[in-house]
Amino acid sequence: MKKALLAFAAAALTSVSAFAAWPVDKPVTIVVPFPPGGSTDSIGRVIAQKLPEKLGGGSFVVENKAGATGTIGAAFVKRAPADGYTLFVSSLGPFVIAPHLIKGVQYDALKDFDLITVAVQAPNVLVVPVSSPHKNLGDLLAQLKKTPGKVSFASAGNGSSDHLSAELLWQQSGTDGLHIPYKGGAPAINDLLGGQVDAGFVNINAIIQHIKSGKVRALGIASEKRSPLLPDVPTISEQGVKGAEVQSWQAVAAPKGLPADIRNKLRDAIVAVLNDADVKDKLLAQGFEIVGNTPEQFGRYQATEFARWKQLIEARKITAD
Repeated sequence: MKKALLAFAAAALTSVSAFAAWPVDKPVTIVVPFPPGGSTDSIGRVIAQKLPEKLGGGSFVVENKAGATGTIGAAFVKRAPADGYTLFVSSLGPFVIAPHLIKGVQYDALKDFDLITVAVQAPNVLVVPVSSPHKNLGDLLAQLKKTPGKVSFASAGNGSSDHLSAELLWQQSGTDGLHIPYKGGAPAINDLLGGQVDAGFVNINAIIQHIKSGKVRALGIASEKRSPLLPDVPTISEQGVKGAEVQSWQAVAAPKGLPADIRNKLRDAIVAVLNDADVKDKLLAQGFEIVGNTPEQFGRYQATEFARWKQLIEARKITAD
């Protein structure tokens, strides 16, 4: 019995030591479920680059596993070992939107991940081409009411946060527009710049340079308060449409079963990365707001967002097709 207890204690110490030493023995893969170059990919790469510095070592490598609105990458992470060597950096889509849009998703968004932190968030901005006759949200709403189903809204694709922002605006204002889905945010923005579509919601970090250069006109921001980057652009709520706030966000998670000490170590290091002076200044300049909440806060937020988007998708009969 004494030998068995000693052996158990030694094994436990070895396990604790291994977790304490994490992540020295092999690279940590950060799965981003979208192609390179987007907002989520950029957040993943900032975290991957800076984590070794905050953790005192280790190697972090971003792997893009795109497809099916981010659900392919999410399902891959679900199946990975919960040993701290596979992480998931994603936008809100796979966490709270795609499960309501895509049949047969190969993971349970609320049960199959250990949530670490919501890293950043940024509001969507309603923009129109600079040639548009609409000078404010009131003008656009008047046109929507005059010609229901005719005013075109570009988006990065069915079920994207910019698509759902438009659906939410129509729901909350009692109007209806024409959704034009694109295969990604870049072509949607290009057609907004060229005047091929009438309007669109775009994440602030993707459109702010075009707003400031005068290539598109911002009619409203889908946040609770004005952005310090666009102080002259009123919120949608200020202009009379309540309940149309939409924050796009990027978060970090892991396969379910991640040891608590690794999760806590990761969360603290990621928050330190986000608040690093160089990183924070760059993110703020791009329109991101640093969040860095706790796993428990992330869980409550995910549950709220999950229910919110489920209600909208069902009410508006939105599909991924």
